[in-house]
Amino acid sequence: MLLGLLPGITVVGSAPDGEEALRLVAEHAPDVVLMDLRMPRCDGVEATRRIRAGHPGTEVVVLTTYADDDSLFSALQAGARGFLTKDAGAEEIARAVADVRSGAAGLSPQVQLRLLERLSEPGQAAPEPAPAPAPAPAPVQRPPLPDGLTQREAEVLALIAAGLSNAEIAGRLFVSPATVKTHINNLFAKTAVRDRAQAVAYAFRHGISEGS
Repeated sequence: MLLGLLPGITVVGSAPDGEEALRLVAEHAPDVVLMDLRMPRCDGVEATRRIRAGHPGTEVVVLTTYADDDSLFSALQAGARGFLTKDAGAEEIARAVADVRSGAAGLSPQVQLRLLERLSEPGQAAPEPAPAPAPAPAPVQRPPLPDGLTQREAEVLALIAAGLSNAEIAGRLFVSPATVKTHINNLFAKTAVRDRAQAVAYAFRHGISEGS
């Protein structure tokens, strides 16, 4: 009920357990899942792990009464990008959802403090320095794209030509469906096509396909 009142958020489903959450994610491909941890059949940590593995375009924010270290670190290791306790207000929840949609972390101040404390605890080994990177290979010279298309717009166009839906394109490129729609609107405007059929014809006419 609270989420449905927040501007910019549309609730597409509500699940009583992790198994149902997985089914609804597969059906609706939401941008964000607000995940509880203690649930029957499939708990929140396992559900988060399976959502992130099977639906990388869907981010997970944990909202739970359990703020112990085991719950926190298990959820983050499973792929959650946000972690809030259930005393979080509407503004904090909305901010966390917006943060993870934009690619940032949606962590409450208390959680951020606990992470810093954990890293500074005695016995926490500092990470070993990363090995020196290998020399980068010479960049592949690509022919210029027509009509001012960006590389990402061309990728989206190629996937349209391959018959993928917006949700499938979002999953393939690890972006949200809203981002895919923005790319489609931009490439339609640049190429002066009116629908997906014309976009497919344009892609084949200009040799734009997967891997090209």
